[in-house]
Amino acid sequence: MSYPIKIFYSEEDKGFIAIAPDLPGCSAFGETEETALEEIKTAIELWLDVAKEDGIPIPKPSSTIKYSGKILVRTMKTLHMALVEKANEEGVSLNHYIVSALSQAVVKKKAGY
Repeated sequence: MSYPIKIFYSEEDKGFIAIAPDLPGCSAFGETEETALEEIKTAIELWLDVAKEDGIPIPKPSSTIKYSGKILVRTMKTLHMALVEKANEEGVSLNHYIVSALSQAVVKKKAGY
């Protein structure tokens, strides 16, 4: 199984932290990204070994989840109306407007705005 890995630089630790988000508490440290990557691979193996020994349920890697790109959202009537009005102002479909607004919100959050 291949678990996703995230690596980021920590000013506080003056090095790279690697985490396996699917495995609670599974993390590693390295002075370089490469070292952190090697360390997290070892940490994942150890995490899985301990989970098996202790009978802890092992989550499937999120990288195996298939996304359809389709979501159903229920909202208040007033929000629905406001979204339709904004979409009409922009001259786009409601679906297009919502996807664009969500995309902008996610990009801003990732960029730290």
